[in-house]
Amino acid sequence: MNKLLFAGIGVASVACFIACNQGQSNTNKQANTTPDAVAANVDTTANPKDDFFDYANGGWIKRNPIPSEYSSWGIGNLVQEELYKRLRIINEKAAENPSDPISKKIAAFWKSGMDSVRLNAAGIEPITGTLKEIDAVSNVQQLAQLASQLNVTAGGTCDISIGQDAKNSDAIMVQLGQGGLGLPNRDYYFNTDDRTTKIRQAYPGHVAKMLAFTGMDTATAQKAAASIVQLETLLAKSSRKLEALRDPEANYHKMPVAQLNKIAGNIDWAGFIKQQGISKFADTVIVGQPEFYTALSGAIKSQPLDTWKNYLKWIVIANAASQLSDTIANTQFAFYGKLLRGQDQQKPRWKRVLDAEEGAMGEALGQLFVKEFFNATAKKRYENLVEEIRAALKNRIEHLEWMSDSTKQKALYKLSKISKKVGYPDKWKDFSAMDIKDQSYYQNVVAAKHWWQNYEINKLGKPVDRSEWDMTPQTYNAYYNPSNNEIVLPAGIFTVPGKRDEELDDAVVYGYAGASTIGHEITHGFDDEGRQFDAAGNLKNWWTKEDIKKFNDRADVMVRQFNSYVVVDSLHINGKATLGENIADLGGILLGWEAFKKTEQYQKNEKIAGYTPAERYFMGYALGWLSHTKKESLARQVLTDVHSPAKFRVNGPFSDVDAFYEVYGLQPGNGMYRADSARVRIW
Repeated sequence: MNKLLFAGIGVASVACFIACNQGQSNTNKQANTTPDAVAANVDTTANPKDDFFDYANGGWIKRNPIPSEYSSWGIGNLVQEELYKRLRIINEKAAENPSDPISKKIAAFWKSGMDSVRLNAAGIEPITGTLKEIDAVSNVQQLAQLASQLNVTAGGTCDISIGQDAKNSDAIMVQLGQGGLGLPNRDYYFNTDDRTTKIRQAYPGHVAKMLAFTGMDTATAQKAAASIVQLETLLAKSSRKLEALRDPEANYHKMPVAQLNKIAGNIDWAGFIKQQGISKFADTVIVGQPEFYTALSGAIKSQPLDTWKNYLKWIVIANAASQLSDTIANTQFAFYGKLLRGQDQQKPRWKRVLDAEEGAMGEALGQLFVKEFFNATAKKRYENLVEEIRAALKNRIEHLEWMSDSTKQKALYKLSKISKKVGYPDKWKDFSAMDIKDQSYYQNVVAAKHWWQNYEINKLGKPVDRSEWDMTPQTYNAYYNPSNNEIVLPAGIFTVPGKRDEELDDAVVYGYAGASTIGHEITHGFDDEGRQFDAAGNLKNWWTKEDIKKFNDRADVMVRQFNSYVVVDSLHINGKATLGENIADLGGILLGWEAFKKTEQYQKNEKIAGYTPAERYFMGYALGWLSHTKKESLARQVLTDVHSPAKFRVNGPFSDVDAFYEVYGLQPGNGMYRADSARVRIW
């Protein structure tokens, strides 16, 4: 899962992966001489029965070290590099000749972000007005009012969003979740392993360095930083763990604002919400973690006003750092990039500006992108593949031995109602009111945040727009949305870098796209979270008690399997936190395989580049996770991500797939062998 780049009002999106190299007609000669899409990556010194990931991808990994500005490197990066180049051309053309309203905004954003001379000369100046407002706060009421305002532009003590009511998908609600932490999540404040301890010990020093940019002397900044970390630790104690956040029922508490005032009485919640710009349709809210708000309310009373003021300064400069001078941005990167992720240096400025622009108005870029880089033939191929995968899951549900007929019928109905969005939206967002113009980079980013704030607020009291996309066509991602019961597959998601779509044989496509993307996302509708939503997208139980127990018993087998995998140092995968993604990976592989067996290529069984169609299917799936990652980033992923690291997204589910055993002849003693009784059997 990914979060939107901007704080304040937002929506959540579920992540997988994407690619893009469609619709080009001038690469035939090059394509005919490029290596085979999967055979070129093989490490022949590795045994596929012991470690299929290393076998299928190890040759490429050995030849392609991780660049210094990245913490990992793989197929996603290769695709993203193509995206960067194409989007840069779009921006540079817009800057040279901004001929329409969209290109004018793109040009203004691009120029403001690329003007490093202006940024370095301004230094801290873009946020000095906000810092003065914080200094002027003299009581708790003023503090709460300003904190609410800053929640839009800088994030803050809590996560306020606008989204569909999980139990009434036709309604849009104000929703409140835990937040307020400067470290990635609550475990960083308490875990005692060496790597996390080192990060936690370095954190106060980093906060002090950033506060020094606001005008504090060293001693004052260090004292302020210590109090900020103490405050965040207090909030972290009442924050839920990663796996606990995945229970939709346990994270749903609908209540009137008056009840929220009882839970967290030191905050005027009606006033706080109003300061967000929400003036109506907010008499009732959905609170994810009430205990966090009780702790927040207590901290407002127990912690000194100066601590809170310094905390606000910290979140303001932390969130603005990338739009300020190189000195400030580099200081922020030294902690969050180098120490937390293992990056040796920052991406070049032009890539960072494109990343920010994607979050600000990526769909505006997408309108220009799809005109050049996505064709109707490819769109049709993958729309058809979605239906083949749907048919495969229908067949598997019908033949499940452990599920009762009554639950099966509801599952089949939900499956039939899953909608698909492929490529790009039918209706584009209108960015005309976004105030992007010739002003500072910081001001342009803030203008985009305010636009998104208003965009989300305007949904309140209106019918849900189920045609809306939460990702842009050029995004390297995909998702299943349980509230809409839909899978969303952006335009670039299906292409292998350096290959046109028509050059890819079905075996690779069914593994790479059919299994790891389409099948994966459809299975999310029936994983441990998705299965709790009905066909209309409502959090509502449609299972018998007996079937729930049987599902959970089978899911527990997968939890135990992934708990046993050691990723780095002594850190194990969190099987409970990653369960939904692991179920989706396994389901995707099974569905892709079932669909692939009906193809002409599978039935002819002719080798390509020395490999059978069946082998190429599994190699195609592994291609989707072609990557390697630095230890620092792996450690962070284990603590903060609901996705298992790439190697285990291949070796883990393959160890549960009977067809994989048949194709590669696994026997007891092989590294990936699991006894039949220990294999996961869900969908």
